[in-house]
Amino acid sequence: MANSAANVKVVQKGAHIGAEIQGVDLTQPVDDVTFKVIEDAFVEHELLVFQNQPITSEQQIEFAKKFGELSVHPFSPNSDDTPELILFDNDAENPPFATDCWHSDETFRSDPPLATMLHGLVIPEVGGDTMFASMTSAYEGLSDRMKNFISGLEAIHDFKPFRALFGDDEKSKEDLRYYEDRYPPILHPVISKHPVSGKPVLFVNPQFTVQIKGMSEAESRNLLDQLFEQSKIPEFQFRHHWAVDTVVVWDNRSTQHYAVHDYFPARRKLDRVTIKGGEVLPYSESADTQSVKNNKSPLPDNPKIKHGDHKPKRELARQLEEAGN
Repeated sequence: MANSAANVKVVQKGAHIGAEIQGVDLTQPVDDVTFKVIEDAFVEHELLVFQNQPITSEQQIEFAKKFGELSVHPFSPNSDDTPELILFDNDAENPPFATDCWHSDETFRSDPPLATMLHGLVIPEVGGDTMFASMTSAYEGLSDRMKNFISGLEAIHDFKPFRALFGDDEKSKEDLRYYEDRYPPILHPVISKHPVSGKPVLFVNPQFTVQIKGMSEAESRNLLDQLFEQSKIPEFQFRHHWAVDTVVVWDNRSTQHYAVHDYFPARRKLDRVTIKGGEVLPYSESADTQSVKNNKSPLPDNPKIKHGDHKPKRELARQLEEAGN
């Protein structure tokens, strides 16, 4: 039966995040009017679940493209024929990697993904759930003083967990340098503004966020550790229990997730596609750099400061200087 907006039912599943979409058959085309109902629910609930959807990879891709252009993950295992399709097929011989950590997908990019979609294919009898947290609610859960304190701050994001994929041989080092050039550490606001709802979002995560810009390492680490705790609060979470042919799509701009690694050595297979996003918008103006600097040893605000005359110098240059050349 053809899809129709009149048949769509949105059933809220979590207090702060999560809804099930009923009355939609993803094996059939989804028209624009029907998709608008789905899209509105997506923004409101941040996570949507579609049960009993025996779709092909091509149909998953077709539906995902309704949200926007697809992207290719630079580090995840993907299909040779369709690089936009990530293949998560984990078992005793191929255990999962680096997903048992709270994170938003690919925030090491200048333009992180808008959304991520998973389709369950092989599900273990026990375990293998995915946990989600609303970072909109996580922000609202902060005290007013903390909200004021972090207003305007920016944080550095880096692809740090994926560095483990590179070896110590020269080719691996060369490949790592290539990716470091392509994905240098990037600044995002600590509090972002959702581009559709306009709501503030706590936009830091323990997988990719490494430091608060301008803060000392100690102050930055203490603050980030405190902010990372927000995703762990059960009231802001939704725990999804997978079944075969379940499709889940979440708003990467306002959520974090954690893939629970409790099913080893059983097999778990999911297909994933990711929708391209845009610039992370700040919720407020950037904070004055001076306001976050450590005042232990005040230094002049001078771009020409010599840093105690420390600078990198190659040994050859030193030898030439000593020889008077």
